[in-house]
Amino acid sequence: MTIKEMARTDVVTADPETTTRKISALLEEKNVGSVIVTEDETPVGIVTDRDLALDVIGEGKNSATIAAADVMTEDLFTVETDESIYDVLEGMRERGVRRVPVVEDGDLAGIVTLDDFIVLLTSELENVSGVVQAGISDY
Repeated sequence: MTIKEMARTDVVTADPETTTRKISALLEEKNVGSVIVTEDETPVGIVTDRDLALDVIGEGKNSATIAAADVMTEDLFTVETDESIYDVLEGMRERGVRRVPVVEDGDLAGIVTLDDFIVLLTSELENVSGVVQAGISDY
């Protein structure tokens, strides 16, 4: 299975100039934990709810004047659509990230999160459980 098959395409994005107040409103409105910062469809950073809590609220900054570019993580770990889910999960573990933008030819194509992997694993475990239960009833 490639990451393209599990990535969500409804990615919440913003420009680098978007204020952190607007980012916060987007997080609440879309019920997500991050916003991908893009320039011409290319991901250049990510702002998470944690970034807002620590870098804006925790520092007592004015969210109406702080831009996404001022708080975003710029060293963005992205993956191509044809990467295997196992390679992506390993990359997430190595880098200690929970969210990964998925790109195709450099343009944002989707996002995958640790929660997505947990849902996939739960589904697979349910399938295995069904096989085991079916085998047990044969004895």
